[in-house]
Amino acid sequence: MPAYLDTIVAAHRAAVADDRRHLDEVLDQVGRAGAVRPFQGAIADAASLRGVAVIAEIKRRSPSKGDLDPSLDPETVAKEYEAGGAACLSVLTDADFFGGTADDVATARAACSLPVLRKDFTVSPLDVCDARLMGADAVLLIAAVLGDEELATFLDLSRRCSLTALVEVHDEIELQRGVDLGAEVIGVNQRDLSTFEVDHRRALRIGERMPAHVTAVAESGIRGPADVRRLAEAGYQAVLVGERLVRSGDRRGAVADLLGTGT
Repeated sequence: MPAYLDTIVAAHRAAVADDRRHLDEVLDQVGRAGAVRPFQGAIADAASLRGVAVIAEIKRRSPSKGDLDPSLDPETVAKEYEAGGAACLSVLTDADFFGGTADDVATARAACSLPVLRKDFTVSPLDVCDARLMGADAVLLIAAVLGDEELATFLDLSRRCSLTALVEVHDEIELQRGVDLGAEVIGVNQRDLSTFEVDHRRALRIGERMPAHVTAVAESGIRGPADVRRLAEAGYQAVLVGERLVRSGDRRGAVADLLGTGT
């Protein structure tokens, strides 16, 4: 991993170490949370209708690209993405490195009817619960930063919290780990964690080993509708797109363009 990714994960683990809440008490709060929206179902419905689903991302900046849109308003962007045909939202909540907040999840979700993925570095059971308490419908689990015991625990806890778990992988070994542990939604991140370079063939290569029962999501490096079509033909039900949409001057049109429904 690059030094700054190590720094991000270390910062999250340090924050968890300082969190004195008891898991049972937080789970009681989760039990009183509102109903979730079907993240996996929304992908399936959109893929059936259009051939592929777009998970549109809301983020203000990234460690590798710097500022994308520091003044981004989650409410406005969520409405634009939904109008363009997005099936789900992905909302960054990391504050120090991505400029996100926990409130961004609730704000974006309240502005539309789409299911929302809390995208962050989940490193503890409390992180899983917090995703639900923020109002998210799905939680990101990155295989590269979790051991097998952690990943299995968080997958089980996600189910208990009625959350869809999107397990992110970067190679065939991580894919097999996710499959063996029962992941139902797996995202292949085409961005290399060591160099942060994008390998546009990574998803195609790993997709050849993706089990048919898994909902497959391709992440990062989607440049336009040609990439989306190629990934859909390779068996991916969804693409997760961030930078290209956030930087667009017409976010509604940019989503529609990826789906081939723009004018």
